[in-house]
Amino acid sequence: MEELLLDIVTHLRELPEDVDPKAALKLEGIVREHNRGILGNARHLSKRRLLPFYLHVKQEDPERWRAWGIDAALERRLLGVLRVKPRRTASGVATITVITRPHPCSGDCVYCPCDLRMPKSYLWSEPACRRAEKNYFDPYLQVSTRLRALDQMGHATDKVELIVLGGTWTDYSQPYQIWFVRELFRALNEWPAPWDRLRERYAFYRDLGISNSADEIAHLVAVEQARVEAGVESYNEGFARLYGGGEACAAAGESGAMSGTGARSPFWEASRRMAASLDELAVEQRRNETAAHRVVGLVIETRPDTIDPAKLRLMRRLGCTKIQLGIQSTRQELLDANRRLMDVSQIRRAFSLIRLFGFKIHAHFMVNLLGSTPEDDKADFRAFVSDPGFLPDEIKLYPCSLVAGTRLVSEYERGRWRPYTEGELLDVLVADTLATPPYVRISRMIRDISAEDILVGNKKANLRQMVEGEIARLGRAGDVRDIRFREIAHSSLDFKDLRIHDYGYRTATTYEHFLEWVTPKGRIAGFLRLSLPRWGELASGELDVRADELPVRPNEAMIREVHVYGQVAHLGRADSSSQHRGLGRELVEHACGVARAAGYGRVNVISSVGTREYYRRLGFADVGLYQRREL
Repeated sequence: MEELLLDIVTHLRELPEDVDPKAALKLEGIVREHNRGILGNARHLSKRRLLPFYLHVKQEDPERWRAWGIDAALERRLLGVLRVKPRRTASGVATITVITRPHPCSGDCVYCPCDLRMPKSYLWSEPACRRAEKNYFDPYLQVSTRLRALDQMGHATDKVELIVLGGTWTDYSQPYQIWFVRELFRALNEWPAPWDRLRERYAFYRDLGISNSADEIAHLVAVEQARVEAGVESYNEGFARLYGGGEACAAAGESGAMSGTGARSPFWEASRRMAASLDELAVEQRRNETAAHRVVGLVIETRPDTIDPAKLRLMRRLGCTKIQLGIQSTRQELLDANRRLMDVSQIRRAFSLIRLFGFKIHAHFMVNLLGSTPEDDKADFRAFVSDPGFLPDEIKLYPCSLVAGTRLVSEYERGRWRPYTEGELLDVLVADTLATPPYVRISRMIRDISAEDILVGNKKANLRQMVEGEIARLGRAGDVRDIRFREIAHSSLDFKDLRIHDYGYRTATTYEHFLEWVTPKGRIAGFLRLSLPRWGELASGELDVRADELPVRPNEAMIREVHVYGQVAHLGRADSSSQHRGLGRELVEHACGVARAAGYGRVNVISSVGTREYYRRLGFADVGLYQRREL
């Protein structure tokens, strides 16, 4: 392995500085050449093992590593060549998804999976869910193992966006919410965690009698899972019988002792220790402000009907900067048909509150719901991205799939629902993509549900590529304005060609400015979201939100997001990307100028914990839930 690695280093040294090493270096050919002398059952060299080998030597045998003579500039080129799945950090941050533990859900949607191994709406076969189960749904272990994986793939993990998924966050107890987030921060603060600390954490669950074996868990839930899928009992009832405990009883509407594992199950015993205070959380947050691995974004998933000012204040204290919402549709008849148990008016108010609190809005939107048609779906999406009461910042746009155990199965068997044909589905998604405004990012078009779990419907994982291919075939690639389609990713960039473009639009409660650094061809290098609340209308009671419900005051604007693209760069280093070159600072100064010209006297920023130091350097002071700067 060492001989192969040093051969690659030699080739890199011979390449001119202005040449892209990943494009110029024929890595596969070099690996094949070194494997020619390996015969029989001997282990062949693999490019995916090169990076872990390099990092291991650097960390465990520094004298040997120094003998290789690899300086910082050469190492950056080497890591760029050896990095696995570079798209994972092309947006400028390392993203880590974590899953909360299984828990009763206050919703009961027709299409929603009911896997008792997972929080409702998730399936154990999804990659993040498998990782969570293997790590006992422990936030510290989930983050630690993911950091190690990203590190071994060659990704910088200095700046991390944490995404907390698990159905409805607000259904969990507040002490659990605080504990879960505290442990996320602690994992980053203590990384790399000593192995004995991780082993101790795993042992805690094993000693209680909790398994992380997929086969053993499948056996444990089999009987109750069959009852749920047969419609004999609900997900919440099955959960209560399996996992037990006072919290489970209350959530499932049960009382007293339960069958199955009983009220004093190992799961209940573990959950008793999953509690923390806001003061304890604050300790870890302060550590993270200057930690080597910082939280630059915290995303929490919940339902719009659970949103109110008190819950949003708590989310801000947790460090949340973005909220994922399961919207699915803006049409009341579709929400009712699919048992969403919410009103469109609740969705509109949730959007207004979330935006005025400064959060980014990441909405889930589904096509092919029960009761819809392709043409209805197109109209529904157009309304979602044009009606001032909605206007999300990001969208997960994906088709409804038929999964065993859902209420949708019976609707399918009765002929009341059918999956769209591939042509119908592509037609809808193409139309939706072309209708997407330039300030919206379509983050994905398909969930990570295994094809084996989908009974009927789309099973192709490359749905986005198919949509983009169809758009290209129609000759309309130039009409796509979606952020993800336009972001620079790994492209080279001439900073002299960049300009700031201001795209303004009006929501139900604010004037919005989407400020973007764009190339002459419209590619995005960075952007900022500025909200200017309509304080006069908020104070007069004309809108669905009142001024006195908000944690900010009249005369104050809000920066909701600052993001610079390019392969994630280490903190404080420009590297070869667009990060740490002043693009974010210039966007902030431009936004302050826009707010000042509009008559605002202060601007708040909904900073993440790991970016507080950055905004302090830009003249922002810590004030309550935000950082604030006088204009």
